[in-house]
Amino acid sequence: MTDLSFDCPRCGEPAEGRFYGPCSSCAQELRARYLPEARQVEAPAYEPKMNVTPNAVATKE
Repeated sequence: MTDLSFDCPRCGEPAEGRFYGPCSSCAQELRARYLPEARQVEAPAYEPKMNVTPNAVATKE
């Protein structure tokens, strides 16, 4: 595949690449700005609904 020649949609400078999008300098800036941060998320403990009985099939006779 050949590289495309286009203007960067972000800064307007001439750029080349396989796909249309931000130039390499803009892409690096965006990656640095929106770098995902790992964080610990605590989920609430599972509590069954009151209409659910545990082992309902096992207690059925």
